[in-house]
Amino acid sequence: MITCFIRYHIDPTKRAAFEDYARNWGQAIPRCGADLIGYFAPHEGSTTLAYGVYSVENLAAYEAYRARLAADPLGRENYEFAMREKFILREDRTFLKLASAPHGEGETFK
Repeated sequence: MITCFIRYHIDPTKRAAFEDYARNWGQAIPRCGADLIGYFAPHEGSTTLAYGVYSVENLAAYEAYRARLAADPLGRENYEFAMREKFILREDRTFLKLASAPHGEGETFK
């Protein structure tokens, strides 16, 4: 598995629009074949950084997923919404693989 981390720089005055965008991806991404971990909007600290995180089997699966997403009505609509409202100022994608597995058992803290 590889995990795609998308770092968004958003207009802080349009955070609500980004949250609508994130909820739409919450429907479209799983339907198109990726394992959505989640979209994260600013809460504390930076008001301009947001993230989207999902996993796919490999880069070939990613390309097939992207084609399905481009053909999906909600996927197209969401992309057009972002272009029209201009709440995303910059978007960077990084693909990472899990390096810490297998994980150890956690300790109980009192």
